[in-house]
Amino acid sequence: MSPTERQRRLDLQQRSALAGEAAAAAAEVESALVAPSDETSAAFFDVDNTIMQGASIFHLARGLHRREFFTTRELLGAAWKQAYFRVVGVEDPEHVAEARSSALSFIAGHTVAELEELVEEIFDEGMAHRIWPGTRALAQLHLDRGQRVWLVTAAPIEIATIIARRLGLTGAMGTVAEHVDGVYTGRLVGDLLHGPAKAEAIKALAAREGLDLARCSAYSDSSNDLPMLSLVGDPIAINPDSRLRAHAKAQGWRIRDYRTGRKAARAGLMAAAAAGAASGAVAAGVSVRRRSR
Repeated sequence: MSPTERQRRLDLQQRSALAGEAAAAAAEVESALVAPSDETSAAFFDVDNTIMQGASIFHLARGLHRREFFTTRELLGAAWKQAYFRVVGVEDPEHVAEARSSALSFIAGHTVAELEELVEEIFDEGMAHRIWPGTRALAQLHLDRGQRVWLVTAAPIEIATIIARRLGLTGAMGTVAEHVDGVYTGRLVGDLLHGPAKAEAIKALAAREGLDLARCSAYSDSSNDLPMLSLVGDPIAINPDSRLRAHAKAQGWRIRDYRTGRKAARAGLMAAAAAGAASGAVAAGVSVRRRSR
């Protein structure tokens, strides 16, 4: 391994650790009327395509676009990356790098209170009806057992917290955007809460809350979350991508798929159509701008 590659990996590990620590520190713990009866066991749920259909950040972006937070061109770029992730099933490192450099930059100058209020509205408009009933039931099962339930997502902590609150969960961990005196700077604290960073967040939260990870459960649809899933004693694949499905079968993990049969086929066709529509729209936009020049 070259010195440059070694340094790059070290920088990534440091950003992941910082993102995980920030997410755990910012995790909201709801005040329950009855304290959890099982204090050392908990469940951790990914959000996108696990708790809800699609990418929560895309639904947020669409809602903010309607409120003129950013341009149509920027929204089309987000749409293309979302369609690419769903069709290909893996996240392109270049796309992740771009997301890291631009994530949440569009909220720079806006206040935390303003974004939280808008997220409440956007959840009602475009997210509430996308919650998977099956996954919601699994989360409720843990709550009924006296266990705590946290969302763990690369989406902004503001989205994650609203979803957790609306579903009656314990709390949430997500990507933390830096803010000073209640105003966003447009920068992240550490990195996106993605891949290894999720595992770091869970370890930090477990240490703080006295959880025994061997007694905890984790749920995700993506092979990118293998670090999180491998951390707990009870990993479950929900609506898994092909790589996660294969890994789960090999390891004997439970698998739950709420897209089975005709719905899964239709979802695949819709994703392919979305990719074509997004790429076509981007190409058309480029063509129009070239002609205008």
